[in-house]
Amino acid sequence: MIRYTTLLIVTVLLAACGPKPTPVPQERVARINAMPDRPEPYKMLDWYEKAHNFDQYVFNRTLQGPYLPFLWIDSARHNLKQTAFGLYTVIGDVRQGPRGNAEFHEALNAMGAILGAGLVGIDKTRQDGNNYVRMLQAYFNSDNDWNIMMNNTTPAVALLGGGYGRDWWYDVFPNVLYYAVCDLFPNVPRADSLQRIIAEQFYKADSVLHGNYDYSYFDYARMTGMRNHIPYQQDAAAGHAYVLYCAYQKFGDARYLAGAKSAMDALVKLPESRFYEIFMPFGAYVAARLNAEHGTQYDVGKLLDWTFDGCVADNGRKGWGVVAERWGNYDVHGLQGNIIDGGGYAFLMNSFAMAWPLVPLAKYDSRYATAIGKWMLNTANAARLCYPYEIDDAHQWLPGQKDISKNVIAYEGIRKADDYGSERLKGVQPVALGDGPKWVEGQPEVSMLSLYSSAQVGIYGAIIRKTNVDRILQLDCNATDFYQRDGYPTYLYYNPYDSAKDVVFYYDKHEAVDLYDALTQEVLAANVRADQRFAIPPKAARLLVVLPAGSDVRQEGSIYTVDKQPVAYTAHPHQQQP
Repeated sequence: MIRYTTLLIVTVLLAACGPKPTPVPQERVARINAMPDRPEPYKMLDWYEKAHNFDQYVFNRTLQGPYLPFLWIDSARHNLKQTAFGLYTVIGDVRQGPRGNAEFHEALNAMGAILGAGLVGIDKTRQDGNNYVRMLQAYFNSDNDWNIMMNNTTPAVALLGGGYGRDWWYDVFPNVLYYAVCDLFPNVPRADSLQRIIAEQFYKADSVLHGNYDYSYFDYARMTGMRNHIPYQQDAAAGHAYVLYCAYQKFGDARYLAGAKSAMDALVKLPESRFYEIFMPFGAYVAARLNAEHGTQYDVGKLLDWTFDGCVADNGRKGWGVVAERWGNYDVHGLQGNIIDGGGYAFLMNSFAMAWPLVPLAKYDSRYATAIGKWMLNTANAARLCYPYEIDDAHQWLPGQKDISKNVIAYEGIRKADDYGSERLKGVQPVALGDGPKWVEGQPEVSMLSLYSSAQVGIYGAIIRKTNVDRILQLDCNATDFYQRDGYPTYLYYNPYDSAKDVVFYYDKHEAVDLYDALTQEVLAANVRADQRFAIPPKAARLLVVLPAGSDVRQEGSIYTVDKQPVAYTAHPHQQQP
């Protein structure tokens, strides 16, 4: 039973005799501002439960039946001469597995599934006798001398699909994923050395690029930028910056910090958004964290606008951004994808991944706390529409085959309108579907249901919790803030209502704590030992930091600390609005 305190909330100022601190001014992100305060129809899933159910279903090798099991062991022993595991990219993928090619499987899928599981507390180093975390090392491509994680284990199997060595985000994102996995699962044999090699490769690459990321991909063996039919992917600089900053946090090598800044310099000097698939929000996060922790002056607001408004360049991936529309009778605001393709095509995997950097960003640049809270309410509500049992049959492609999904394997995404030409779906908005059947001849329709799109559900599972007030979420700002060892528990709450709401902070520890709001630099409730109510003003956010009871919060320059550990950050003077 939930326990509520009847005590009135006690507000304790940082300095009893001093002036009340000035609240952090909240900045708008135009496209988020256009989203509804309370999206409809509304339903918030238990994402933590869904992440656990996904893992239990997908990693069950004893399942039998059409398209089952979803997992197999790859014994080809490429690269580091150890076994790997494969997951079907989509259900029934004829290119893969024992019935196709057992060597063809994608790191984005496998690493995403391990990341998602680890975030919700599942130990993938010892599951059913397998160390799935160590098996991911098969994606470290040493045989071709690139010496980074890649989306496939060899160039040969990559010819079947998967963007290997020709599409930059496919080459960089596995390394972003791997660094996150290694933070969740430390002390796996050989992992530290691989992380060090990856960092060296990325540092060398950024040094060679020297601020010019105008390439389709990069050859990490020959250390040279490459161009092909794929548009230039300048936001790969954000992927380099993210990995290098994580490497700096892990190894303490100042070169990696310099490399992260160099890559960020390349990103922010672009004349316009070059958002391509995944990396721009990671750039916003690295910018905010470098500003907070190292006093840099990157324009976080510009990078957030570039993320949400999307790519506008004719020679880029034009239209890649964040949906801010209602399609038919459904609010689909907040999902990431192409906002002009057929009227709009939003993807589940990208929407999951975007929460990873942006929720912790609120800690480092709290001017965007309200905007991020509002966006997360919209995107988490809309993401459920990709699951077959969360959208009505009239708005999805495969209602007759949805039972195999168990409602944990989702459609790849959701379109404003069907582009397959179905008479049944003609004029229907929106439509949940996927691109699987288009990839190769003989691919079954059930391949619209996508494991790789669903695998990162644990990001939402770790971040999002419901509260006692419908539509007010508790967002864990530390869950995906990797390589941060000194942070106190920090939670973002956003109140979308026109009136103040009392929200319960659920407390399950033994030690007394203070609830400190980083946006007002106030203690909202002191000496808390049980569930505690606190008020959130209308259309506003709280950034709640849980401190040991009686903590003495001190301002040291632009950082508020307790016992030298960061509690909150103020905006750098250059960033504050006049």
